[in-house]
Amino acid sequence: MPPTVYTVAEITAYIKAVFEQDVLLGDLWLSGEVSNFKQATSGHCYFTLKDSQASIKAVIWRTAAARMSLPRDGDQVTVHGYISIYEQSGAYQLYVDRLQAAGAGRLWLEFERLKARLEDEGLFDPARKRPIPARPVRLGVATSPAAAALRDILRTIAGRYPLAEVILAPTAVQGSAAPPAIVAAIQLLNRWSAEREPLDAIILARGGGSIEELWAFNDERVARAISASAVPVITGVGHETDFTIADFAADLRAPTPTGAATMATPDRRELAAAVAGLAASAATQMAARLASARTRVDTLSHRLARQSPTLRLARDRQRVDDLTRRAALAMTNRLSAASQRLRSQRLRLTALDPSAVLARGYAIVSKPDGAVVSSVTQVNSGDSLHVRVADGAFGARVG
Repeated sequence: MPPTVYTVAEITAYIKAVFEQDVLLGDLWLSGEVSNFKQATSGHCYFTLKDSQASIKAVIWRTAAARMSLPRDGDQVTVHGYISIYEQSGAYQLYVDRLQAAGAGRLWLEFERLKARLEDEGLFDPARKRPIPARPVRLGVATSPAAAALRDILRTIAGRYPLAEVILAPTAVQGSAAPPAIVAAIQLLNRWSAEREPLDAIILARGGGSIEELWAFNDERVARAISASAVPVITGVGHETDFTIADFAADLRAPTPTGAATMATPDRRELAAAVAGLAASAATQMAARLASARTRVDTLSHRLARQSPTLRLARDRQRVDDLTRRAALAMTNRLSAASQRLRSQRLRLTALDPSAVLARGYAIVSKPDGAVVSSVTQVNSGDSLHVRVADGAFGARVG
């Protein structure tokens, strides 16, 4: 008979049923150290529970997580739950419904002791931290050449500020050989900066991982090498929630390798916008200054023109012409007035002229002694008179 062939889903479901039917696996307490703890946006928590010889993946569902005080990496805990199969990956994991703190784990205690000691020495003093140049010419990078962290850094620098040159100092970033290799990489970059080409900053980076995978960056030798570096150091180790001793010793701590490259470089789009803004401002100011200069030149030109001898001569000529016209008009008016007065006097004289009166038919009668007869009482009958008319004179006697 042909063998029975099962699908992956069928055999996984079978294994899951075996796990769930096991009395021990369905209700048990475990103790161990928490590592790589993360809470998803859904509220579910994922971490690894381990001891010195083994580890197991663990899950706390959102409803259970809401009822407990959540641990952090390095905590030693005792948990209750059951073990089952996660069918999509075929892996078994612990589903936790209760959790009790059992004290800090060994690595976490070691981390806290070293951090406190170096802090007391002043190694983390904010006053000793140096600013990162705003527009770097050259950056050193200490990381694994095969790691995704290096690709992220190079891609970020190329996208943000391609003018920056990158000098790579390859180093291991995990394991017992990593701390001395990291120290050597930092020292190599410092020698490069002092003897060949100045570096503006050093990026020390690696991607995320558990506390054990990041432990090389909690080494005292690495912290002291960062503190002794003549070039400012930016760390980008792990994820945003990961903190290492190297982060506290560095001049600037970034949450990720990409974040370190971002903090080390300006954004070329922002620079372009700033340059465009400065250019527009310069153009506006230049236009305003030119307009002001033109206005001043025009004003001075007008003032100069008003002070020009030619203009003054023209004004004087116009004044002479005006005075001449006024004098001529005054003379004409005076002559006209004199002429009018003369005519008036002539008319008056004419009106008073005896010849004119005689011409109108009148006569002047006088006595022989020349007295003009103006009344009948002045003459008697038989008196001789002298009569003057317009065209001559003759004698007459009073009858």
